[in-house]
Amino acid sequence: MATATFVASYFFARPAALRTVQILAALMWVAYGWLIGASPVIAANVLVILAAAWTAARGSQSGSSLSNAPG
Repeated sequence: MATATFVASYFFARPAALRTVQILAALMWVAYGWLIGASPVIAANVLVILAAAWTAARGSQSGSSLSNAPG
């Protein structure tokens, strides 16, 4: 379920929606890692959460979006 959610995030046109869904998927992976006691799964997905949250905050501060990027 977490993998499907993460893959689905790439179908969102708005960067904020993509990051939100990526954060939700990573939270699912963290929960799974916690349930099975897999600290590498937890650590990797905490990094995904932090990166997505950081880029979301950075994007909202500058008002920029990927849809406005050239090319």
